[in-house]
Amino acid sequence: MSQLIWNGLFVGSFYALVALGYSMVYGIIKLLNFAHGDLYMLGGFAGFAMLGAVGGMVKSQSLLVLLAVLVLTMTVTGLTGVALERVAYRPLRSAPRLSLLITAVGASFALEYGTRIVAGPDPKVYQVRLDGDTFSVLGARVSPQQLVLMGVSIALMVALNALVMRSRQGRAMRAIALDPKAALLMGINVDRVISQTFFIGSALAGAAGVMAGGYYGKIDFLMGFVIGLKAFTAAVIGGIGNLQGTMLGGLVLGLLESFGTHWLGGQWRDVFAFGFLILFLTVRPTGLLGERVTERV
Repeated sequence: MSQLIWNGLFVGSFYALVALGYSMVYGIIKLLNFAHGDLYMLGGFAGFAMLGAVGGMVKSQSLLVLLAVLVLTMTVTGLTGVALERVAYRPLRSAPRLSLLITAVGASFALEYGTRIVAGPDPKVYQVRLDGDTFSVLGARVSPQQLVLMGVSIALMVALNALVMRSRQGRAMRAIALDPKAALLMGINVDRVISQTFFIGSALAGAAGVMAGGYYGKIDFLMGFVIGLKAFTAAVIGGIGNLQGTMLGGLVLGLLESFGTHWLGGQWRDVFAFGFLILFLTVRPTGLLGERVTERV
């Protein structure tokens, strides 16, 4: 039981990192950015390229090098998210929601198959593999590398929550989420804040991509598709637009997959998780911490 809980929390931390970008963007401009999962994939490939560039340093200081690459990758994917918002989404911000949704799907395919052209269709083996000796904690087998990755995930989520809830930039984000026109009249640079939101969400997705590559040891150009769906599922379970709910939703989804794999087998993992989503939404459509919102007319 302890091992199942630990495995679920570990995987759920990755889901939560990616889901936060979904939730932030939806909370501010009500856009389901289906290209977000592919920024996770792009982070994995950016980290792979950077690790290949440093060469021999990877063998001697693998964890330290991976953390340094993590920071650089977050910058790359963050800037990619900003460019995506500027080119694909900003011109359509006042267009019908369906136009934005179709554009997001097109951006997703562009990132996937653009990466395929550049990096090739074959899976890549990561230069760093974070596996090693394990030790027992409350009956669960845990490795130091898992603890470090979990710690990094928690630190990023805590930092994001502090930024949104306690900083001036966070107040601007929350104001735009409530009423973008009123925020503009109050002197808030709405375009800049939205770009910053895309940067932060995309950077978190890139960080998750590097950590997943280092832990699982393999990446491919379609790896963002399933993780994107699962991150969206986590955001919906927790309450999309609510950061604390999104973090909780990621952990809940990780636990569901862990127990579903144990009870039903690995081939039923996704069926169990998405089936739970359907049943859960019939009972609580706003998610665990989401609030029912009345649309203004």
